[in-house]
Parts: sequence; structure tokens; C-alpha cells
Amino acid sequence: MRLHLTLTPNTKPVPFNYQHYLTGALHKWLGENELHDKISLYSFSWLRGNFKQLNERHITYSNKIEWFIKSHDEEVIRKILKGIADDPSVTFGMKVYKHQTDPTPNFGSVFRFEVDSPVLTRKNVDETSRKHLTFKDEEADGCLTRTLRSKLEKAAFSGNDLEVIVGFDRSYQNAHTKLIEIKDIKLRTSICPVIVAGTPKAVQFAWNVGIGEMTGSGFGCLK
Repeated sequence: MRLHLTLTPNTKPVPFNYQHYLTGALHKWLGENELHDKISLYSFSWLRGNFKQLNERHITYSNKIEWFIKSHDEEVIRKILKGIADDPSVTFGMKVYKHQTDPTPNFGSVFRFEVDSPVLTRKNVDETSRKHLTFKDEEADGCLTRTLRSKLEKAAFSGNDLEVIVGFDRSYQNAHTKLIEIKDIKLRTSICPVIVAGTPKAVQFAWNVGIGEMTGSGFGCLK
């Protein structure tokens, strides 16, 4: 299920790297619960709207802003809506003034998704370090696939649903990488469509939970 939020414009300058503030708003609405420390079975987009750059570090939005939150578990969406009713504030003066819920579409068994936020994937190098992978690395597809299958298992899927495959669409000519800094941590991400192939239920699941790592922190959300 997708929650489509419409926000009022900001009243304070918004930093370029604002994503963790959205995570904070989401956790505020959900309240104290087990989702914070477990594998994320939900995802959210970056903000959509017309904005202009104020300086080297900040932007401002000139009109309404759209924000999308998705979850495999509809109860998560219901909790968020209850939290919004109690406190519609988001961050930097933005507030929720309109919302609607959309059911999960039927995408079939193979679907090419554009991304609503950059995709993060990494592999372990040793016990203490990890290497960032991008759409330029063919081994990234295997990491994306393993991550999605782990989430499917966590959500109690089994059988053919676990045979799902994920890969970057490397034929997309505008694919590029983006370096994102969150709380002094730099992450190299990919802005590139992905192709998901599997059972229709597994493909729907991918749309809801996102692709790659840290989908609960604003990465890998699918349009």
C-alpha cells in the first residue's frame, strides 16, 4: 500500500541532505515500536516539488510538496495516519495537509521500475569494511537480489516467491551515481531503473518495500 502525502511549503531552509529528517518524522508517527531496529519492510521517496537553491547548502520549496511512503504491512500505514492526525508536522515547517492511500498495483511477473530515491547497495570486504556497488558493477544485481529475498523471507514468503531476481537496467542512458552524506557518513548510490522478475506477489512486494539497503531511511524507493 502507498500513502501519498501532500505537504505545505517549508518555512525554514531545507538542507540538501534532508533525508534523515524524514526518517525522524516517520518514526515520530509510528511511535516506539519494533520497526526501528529490524529489516525495513517499508520505503519512502524523496520530496517532490518545485524548489530553488538558496545557497551552497540549502534549498526552499515554492509550492506544495509530495511525499510517498509505502509498506508491505498495511498496519504500518494505519499507524502513520494516526500519528499524522496527532501531529501533522514533518520538518523545517512543512506539515501534512492532505493524504490518500493507494492499493498496490498488479505489475505482472516482470516489471521495470524507475526509482523515487537513489539505490544503495554494498558488499562485505572483510569483517570491518564494506564496498559500495553501483549500476556500473554487475555484481550489484546479486546483492540487490539477496537483499530482496531476505526481506521476503522476513515477511514469511516462501517457495517460488523467493526466486525473484533484481537487476539494474543498464540500457538506461541517463543512469548516474550520486554521493549522499547522512550524519557525516558518505554513501555512493545509483539513480538507475531496476527490473524485477518473479511471481506477481514478489514484484508487488518489491514496489512496497523498495530495493537495496536502508529503504527505511529514504533509499531504493520505487515509482
